[in-house]
Amino acid sequence: MLKINYSELINSVSPSLFYIMPVQNLPFIENMEKRIQSASLLLDASLGHCFVDGLEHRDENVIYNCLRAYAAIDNTRNAEEIFRNTVVAPLIQKIMLHGPSEAVAESSGDELENDYKQIKQCIEKDCKFLLEISSAENSGLHVFDFLANSILKEVLSAIQKGKPGAFSPGRPTEFLKNYKSSLDFLVHLEGYCPSRSTVAKFRAEAVYVEFMKQWNVGVYFSLRFQEIAGALDSALTGASLAPVQNSHSDQGKSCVLTLKQSVTLLESLRSCWREDVFLLSCSDKFLRLSLQLLSRYSNWLSSGLVCSEVWFSDVQVIHDITCLATEVSGDYLVHVLRLLSSCSAEVLDLVKQSVLDGGKSLSTTLPLVINTIIEGLVEKAVEDLRQLKGITATYRMTNKPLPVRHSPYVSGVLRPLKTLLDGERAMTYLSKETKKELLLGAATKITGCYHELAAELISVARKTESSLLKIRQGAQRRAGASSDVSDHNVSDTDKICMQLFLDIQEYGRNLAALGVEAADIPAYRYLWQCVAPPDRQSVINF
Repeated sequence: MLKINYSELINSVSPSLFYIMPVQNLPFIENMEKRIQSASLLLDASLGHCFVDGLEHRDENVIYNCLRAYAAIDNTRNAEEIFRNTVVAPLIQKIMLHGPSEAVAESSGDELENDYKQIKQCIEKDCKFLLEISSAENSGLHVFDFLANSILKEVLSAIQKGKPGAFSPGRPTEFLKNYKSSLDFLVHLEGYCPSRSTVAKFRAEAVYVEFMKQWNVGVYFSLRFQEIAGALDSALTGASLAPVQNSHSDQGKSCVLTLKQSVTLLESLRSCWREDVFLLSCSDKFLRLSLQLLSRYSNWLSSGLVCSEVWFSDVQVIHDITCLATEVSGDYLVHVLRLLSSCSAEVLDLVKQSVLDGGKSLSTTLPLVINTIIEGLVEKAVEDLRQLKGITATYRMTNKPLPVRHSPYVSGVLRPLKTLLDGERAMTYLSKETKKELLLGAATKITGCYHELAAELISVARKTESSLLKIRQGAQRRAGASSDVSDHNVSDTDKICMQLFLDIQEYGRNLAALGVEAADIPAYRYLWQCVAPPDRQSVINF
């Protein structure tokens, strides 16, 4: 008997032969296609009725055999749709499309949290049995994904139809709450996956991807950015500092800020990581925003110090900078790292360094603030020191005797500094170290200005005296008088130097009263040597 190898025969036929022989149009083939389609429809209908009956009676044996049949004919979608329409849809629609139950009647119209809570209960009660059958080990039914294509698909459809506003980022607070509830719901669904591979398969399903696309977290962050950054910008647009009322009522707290601008900065920084604002998937953006807020505040400080005279004596700025830098590098950093604890150690190290650098950007403005306050104090002191010029007018060619007491202007030179340091704000807000830094910085610069003005005054006086002496000697020679005759009277320059000597002694006593050793300031030593009598040059005492 002749044996024919049909496989070899078919392979030996040229593909072009099939092209010129349209077998699909042959009556025999058309008839077979109709019979196959009819049989397929009959099979689907019969299998569908059987599967529905099995679902209604929860007959595990029937359900198992039906699923095996669906898998064998590669028609998993029909089984997933039948389960969705027969079991899942009525449950979901009852929860989401027929209005909230009495238990949640007071909840927001687009809130999903309570809906998800009821859906989870329904899945456990009415869907778990099928999920267990289809995920049983060695069942051969892992081709089905009822979680995605039946349950999640129906939930997504119900939200789109019944609560489309739930996806709107236009209401950021409600959006975030719904988004987090949705992520929690997805995690709950993944709990029914028997392995990591099935979790990965679930996340790769088209309906899962579509569900995640509904949540426009980019727009959400943009709205939060405008809200948070806008609040700080509004606070920093004022031309002057805005004190917080009753700012020392909470002195027990670690960081009690005194200016509204500072309070707004800290509130804005904390808002970035608040539970009802922060989103882990946008953590890099919220970190960047936090650093931008710190930079914005630091730049505002720097520009304000240059432009605003009102800041010259405001020690609250120093206090707030110190508090903010401590808070950012302390509790604030701990809170941020705790929220990001799921990240790798490398990422956490980068975040930590970034936040610490942001805190340092605040601290770097502190010397500028202190120097600005010092400059303001120096300017006020110089206004009094300019009265030095009056000493020349007092003793130049007036025949007044040597002075015996200091000038009135001396008591005013250090008064602004003393007023600042003894004031309530400095006593309340400045540390001992900062007060000492302010005191020494201001005293040194004021003394330097004192020395410059006094040295210039004496230099002019001596030049004038020298010129007058030459004129007098010339006149004496023309008159035939002896030019060797010495004038034993005290010169005007000596009187001016004595007045300055008395003044700087009083100034030194005023420095000592503030806690500053005048002899420790180089400019004071130069000033002493410039005006002290010859017998007092070596030792500085008052």
